[in-house]
Amino acid sequence: MRRGVAWQPLMGQIAGWSGVMLGAWLLSLLLMQALFGRAINRLQILQLGRELALIVRLTELTLERYPPDLIRELTGLDLAVALKPEGRGAIGSRDNQRRQDLQRELCARLSHCPMLLPAAAPVSKDRNGVTSQHIWIELISPLEPVWLRTELPVTRLWPPEPMLLLVALVGAVIITGVLYLLNEVERPLRGLERALSSVGDGNDPQALPAHGAPEVRRITHRFNAMVQRLAANRQERATMLAGIAHDLRAPITRLQFRLSMPSLDTTERARCNTDLEALERITGQFLLYAGGGEREAPVHCPLDQWLAEVVAGHPQDQLILDLKPIEAWVRPVALGRAVSNLIDNALTYGQPPIVVRLLETGDGIAIEVWDQGEGMPEQHWQRAVQPFQRLDEARGEQGHCGLGLAIVSHVMQHHNGAVAFRSGGGTPGRFAVILALTRDGALATSNMQKS
Repeated sequence: MRRGVAWQPLMGQIAGWSGVMLGAWLLSLLLMQALFGRAINRLQILQLGRELALIVRLTELTLERYPPDLIRELTGLDLAVALKPEGRGAIGSRDNQRRQDLQRELCARLSHCPMLLPAAAPVSKDRNGVTSQHIWIELISPLEPVWLRTELPVTRLWPPEPMLLLVALVGAVIITGVLYLLNEVERPLRGLERALSSVGDGNDPQALPAHGAPEVRRITHRFNAMVQRLAANRQERATMLAGIAHDLRAPITRLQFRLSMPSLDTTERARCNTDLEALERITGQFLLYAGGGEREAPVHCPLDQWLAEVVAGHPQDQLILDLKPIEAWVRPVALGRAVSNLIDNALTYGQPPIVVRLLETGDGIAIEVWDQGEGMPEQHWQRAVQPFQRLDEARGEQGHCGLGLAIVSHVMQHHNGAVAFRSGGGTPGRFAVILALTRDGALATSNMQKS
């Protein structure tokens, strides 16, 4: 069903342009008929006049020696001996004009000007469907009046001459091609140019409807993807600035108040140090989230050794490592920060021991951080990776600004990976945050950004 739906716009476009080409062909045919129809008729009259003049001259010479009946029997010519041929039939003005043109052509080629009269049954069709008018041509005979009956092709509007059909078809192809380029290529590209100019002028770009040629639609889709990324970046910056203003206001205010006091005792100094540590933590998280590691070059390294070095800075008595020997392309500094954030969160909000696992999955690699705590409800999993989302509002008083898992998600985006959550039954833990990677995810993402 999906494939059929995807083909419907294409088939509709093909049918539409087929109709345009048919209309252009008919228009070109009418134009060719109006411009060149008379010239073609003139050429036909010249050719027919040349042939009939030769027949009339030879027949008149033969009539000087032989009777008409013998000539009719030997040559097959339709000759009639009479003072006046059969009664005239009713013909159209256009065909009457052709008869007159033929008469003038015969008069110019013969020594005399023969009379041409329409036959009683003037119109007939041959096996090819060509309609002809029967006419009588007066011959010079020494003894009695003799008339030659022949055929004069009737002017036809349909079907036109084959040459006109071919020329009209070529004209229709050209007209359809020009219209296609103007409507399906030039017009969408002009709209894309205006949108790009708006971006260059510092305005907020708007997504464009994807229409036109397939190549133009692909460019439009890429532009719309860029517009979405720019909008997400603007929203991200706005959210970050709002979070900075909100999270730094309280410790700065407290520090200003305490530092304004004439003297500080040990307790107050400890509180100031705590606030300074909170400021440092918040600022560091902001910087980590803003960077995300997108500018770090991917490195192919053994993940088990690298992960052992990353967890070395944490309490070893609360950690359990289960690392498989795996190699992959990663951004080691950014991914190390993500893993450290997960361990810190597990130590802060979960319960030890913390189990760090590195294993292969069906389609890639997984880094799992398990703890023995209660975890978080499943309905909060999607919200947890959003920036400045605190599931526990009390955490903000300890220098937590809701960026821990958001930083992890940001890093995974630049590894072409994802963040997942899992609740277990106690083996190897009760709750886990899982980093799903591919062996060349970071390298592929880097190449895509360069292109």
